[in-house]
Amino acid sequence: MTTSSPNIVLIMADQLAPQFTSTYGHPVVKTPNLDALAQRGFRFDNAYCNSPLCAPSRFSFMSGQLVTRIAAYDNAAEFPASIPTFAHYLRMMGYRTCLSGKMHFVGPDQLHGFEERVTTDIYPSDYAWTPDWELSDERIDKWYHNMDSVREAGVAATTFQIDYDEETAFFAKRKIFDYARERSGPFCMVASFIHPHDPYVARRDWWDLYDHDKIDMPANVLGHNEQDPFSRRLMDGIEASAMDISEDQIRNARHAYYANTSYFDSKVGELVATIEEAGMLDNTIIMVTADHGDMLGERGLWYKMNFFEHSSRVPLVMAGPGITHGTAPNACSLVDILPTMMDIAATGGRAKPELGQPIDGRSLLPLASGNTDKADEAIGEYCAEMTTHPVFMIRRGPHKYIHCDPDPAMLFDLSKDPDETVNLAADPAYADVVQAFAAEVKDRWDSGKIREDVIRTQKQRRAVHAAMEAGLLTPWDYNPPRDASQEYVRNHMDWTVAAAKTRFPPLENN
Repeated sequence: MTTSSPNIVLIMADQLAPQFTSTYGHPVVKTPNLDALAQRGFRFDNAYCNSPLCAPSRFSFMSGQLVTRIAAYDNAAEFPASIPTFAHYLRMMGYRTCLSGKMHFVGPDQLHGFEERVTTDIYPSDYAWTPDWELSDERIDKWYHNMDSVREAGVAATTFQIDYDEETAFFAKRKIFDYARERSGPFCMVASFIHPHDPYVARRDWWDLYDHDKIDMPANVLGHNEQDPFSRRLMDGIEASAMDISEDQIRNARHAYYANTSYFDSKVGELVATIEEAGMLDNTIIMVTADHGDMLGERGLWYKMNFFEHSSRVPLVMAGPGITHGTAPNACSLVDILPTMMDIAATGGRAKPELGQPIDGRSLLPLASGNTDKADEAIGEYCAEMTTHPVFMIRRGPHKYIHCDPDPAMLFDLSKDPDETVNLAADPAYADVVQAFAAEVKDRWDSGKIREDVIRTQKQRRAVHAAMEAGLLTPWDYNPPRDASQEYVRNHMDWTVAAAKTRFPPLENN
């Protein structure tokens, strides 16, 4: 099957740090399917999320806009239906669009431009997870991370996350075959999985891929008193400062995370194999990325919610027609996916529609096509739990600058210090660099105004949520439409016609 514009299949992991893949050089973790895509495609070595938390990162990724522009502050921030996404733009360019799996949409719009959504989501779509910056020291125990995921890491036959990812893969593969059978033009499929997100529990077959004694331990562990102020708040928020975690528990958690990374990688392989079986591999661009990373014990921190490398960097690999084989050191981020997708769709001569809103990203297709690109920048914003003020990150060239109003600034030279062990913000040799970044932060963001808006929206959402919990509940959670009377073979159908219609490849005389 061929079309004038390539199909796009984007496969997304949840909480996958590129450092914990063989594709990006980890000596223990096994990701052969991602390796294979990188070996025939293009690997971005400094790709970042724009907010190191699930929902804000995904809203930014879909809209091509930074989170403060669209008030995508936290995991209970509403994603307004009026914000255009890459799914909207691709539909205007003649693409079929489908989502299978997680996107953590919050609000009554659970499609955001996708024509079809073939699964429900794994997380709630209401305002229940709203933080409170006016009571920032109080934990919301029902949903805040804590260290139980580390203490309880291990093996199980199944979990709700395994159930979900099996469903996500099944429906994504079936839809790809539907597109092949229908021959209806180019499509964009997003298959979004929950693994290797905690809890760190893996099936035995994936656990047994690894020798437990060879699981590497965190390289740079800081105690509570050695941490910067923001990291101390994170440790307190996830209860890492109050719980004693043994080396065995840390090794178990990392073992399970590695196992679940290989499990996610197997789903990448399944989808690539399906695309090939459907006869569309030569006309499909495949992208693999994640919404954010996982500290996994590095620096004494776990999960995400910070701008250190293991939390804020994401894998980004592209392969397919027109994509060269290579790597790029340029800093980039998930807001760049929207313009990249539009450029891919335009390669077949399709006109790009006018943007409904300004976007913050740039197209990565020139780099992935083998051309040079001087752009080397990623911008990050964090406005969720375990802080009282917005946190900003600028990654440009070798430098990463992190600012939060009540905290000392942080500057790292990643070319000399990739593990971020030395904060250079007070180093006289970097005074000019620090001054320039500080001035840029002041010019780019009004931190006080953003803080006021975050608190205002938190109050609004808590009031609405309290009302929605009183009386009759009308949930926003997505319920995929399904009509069993039209599936498989029914009495109003000719079964021979149904058999021929669903068979792929079709018989030659059909």
